[in-house]
Amino acid sequence: MNLTVTIGSLTMKNPVGAASGTFGYGSEYEKLIDVHELGALYTKAVTPEPRGGNPVPRLAETPSGMLNSIGLANPGLSYFISNKLPELQRMGCSVIVNVAGKTQEDYCKVVETLETQTGIHGYEINISCPNVSHGGLAFGTDPGIVEKLTAQLRSIIEQGAAMRKDSCRPLIIKLSPNVTDITEIARAAEAGGAHAVSAINTLVGMVIDVKKRKPVLAMKTGGLSGPAIRPVGVAAVYKIRRAISIPVIGLGGITCTDDALQYLLAGADAIQIGTVLFSNPNAAHEIIQGIWQYMETYKINSVADIKNLLE
Repeated sequence: MNLTVTIGSLTMKNPVGAASGTFGYGSEYEKLIDVHELGALYTKAVTPEPRGGNPVPRLAETPSGMLNSIGLANPGLSYFISNKLPELQRMGCSVIVNVAGKTQEDYCKVVETLETQTGIHGYEINISCPNVSHGGLAFGTDPGIVEKLTAQLRSIIEQGAAMRKDSCRPLIIKLSPNVTDITEIARAAEAGGAHAVSAINTLVGMVIDVKKRKPVLAMKTGGLSGPAIRPVGVAAVYKIRRAISIPVIGLGGITCTDDALQYLLAGADAIQIGTVLFSNPNAAHEIIQGIWQYMETYKINSVADIKNLLE
């Protein structure tokens, strides 16, 4: 049975990836699990400059999920290249760098700089984070901006590929559910030259401490993740799959094999898991094995065929 997944020029060994922001840069989990077995590792967001993130408290548990308002905290591009990239280069799985910024120029700077580095297999462009006042979701709600930014980044990676005399690294646009019509944004990404889209990022949510009569998070609102949003994510993937022809990577609330299979049946080519890793670091491996067993049981030769099986 064939578990490999193709996104642009990249072939991942299986469809299961660790989502950005939930797995750090990989080395944090090496003592717990075999990172090599992952299909892909989506790094924590990288911005041109170091970012301390939002004030605390910035995490809150909710029924069947959690809220976060981390605010894209990261040590910046230079530190990532000198200290984190060498660690990632020995991981043994596909490394997809999550890219964020305040301006379109920020996104371009990060990708242009990383195009000169080795050990990177693709980019996931975060235009959907709801926890920052500039960038993120501000880009991901306007189809015109999405298409323009995607086209700029596609041009940069094509130039980088020509310079390296190598294949063009896949460009993945991460979509927000906090829009009127997610398929419109997906079509804009495809029109701009994206090799794939990932969906969904977190939903905007809020928790209020009724005794203190104030929001629990310092920023008041945050991004809701976990099992509570899985039905929203599955529906989004189902709609997107029927609107575009490029691959779709599904994420949001996946905790077990059945959750992952819902996304694959809805039309996803690959999936990412995130919040569940905080409570079960071995979830990715369990899901990889579960997909294999599902394919064996139902005589499915390739994981790529699952998205065509929904009745």
